[in-house]
Amino acid sequence: MVFQFNAEDLVKSGRGCKFALQMHRLMTIISIVVFAAIGLLIFYLAVTGRGETSLPVDTSAYVVRGADISAHNGNVDFDILRENGLEFVFIKATEGADFKDAAFASNLIAARKAGLKVGAYHFFRFDSPGYMQALNLLHSVRGRQLDLPLVIDVEEWTNPVNRSTDQTVGRIKEMAEELRSEGYRVMLYTNKDGYSRFVDGRLDNYPLWICSFKPLDDDTDWTMWQYTHRGTIEGIDRLIDLNVFRGDRVRWDSLTAIRRTEAAPVRLQYSAMSDVKQ
Repeated sequence: MVFQFNAEDLVKSGRGCKFALQMHRLMTIISIVVFAAIGLLIFYLAVTGRGETSLPVDTSAYVVRGADISAHNGNVDFDILRENGLEFVFIKATEGADFKDAAFASNLIAARKAGLKVGAYHFFRFDSPGYMQALNLLHSVRGRQLDLPLVIDVEEWTNPVNRSTDQTVGRIKEMAEELRSEGYRVMLYTNKDGYSRFVDGRLDNYPLWICSFKPLDDDTDWTMWQYTHRGTIEGIDRLIDLNVFRGDRVRWDSLTAIRRTEAAPVRLQYSAMSDVKQ
């Protein structure tokens, strides 16, 4: 078989391959940019709460109102929060075994100066022993004046999906009991999915701070209700999480009057498997 090559055709073929390669690279870059933009949009919606689509709920029946914040909220004018009727704020302190919120100390000082009741919360990581997470939180709050219980924030969002429910509950218990052994009161924060999986029938002995954008069922025993991630406060540029306390003024005063409890009689021993040992 004899092949005949035409120089002009060969040049045209080379140009075509080069053009195809350039187009492939261009489409790859465009795809990366588009997926990155989508990822940033999802992150933005999650952080700011603008992805929340539920209609506003009526919380006018509740007397005591407050907010929760972290470094993601930027600079917060706590005086404006107080002037708008908010009475308390939960401030993110730590996450996992070693992360510390960079704005915790400054937020705590500013919130207390504004006359707000303050509490601290910890974002719980499923892949870290509860004892180590307790030490991280204790290191940040020890010696600081807090009016509200320490909160363990339990969410499936951003956490590993390959951890069993039993192991996660064991680690939550381990952390909670270590905090209690140091004399701190403990409250659990979660959403409805987290409540069904981790709290209901397992950790019912701890006060509940529940997140729901719809009215809560009467049979759910809750203490705090985070009812929106899209709260607007006049004078505050960013959206903010808003909450209400379940109870009257007397019950609220009782909750905030006790800052520490008696230390638990039994101190936990650390287990690498996060099984609670006594």
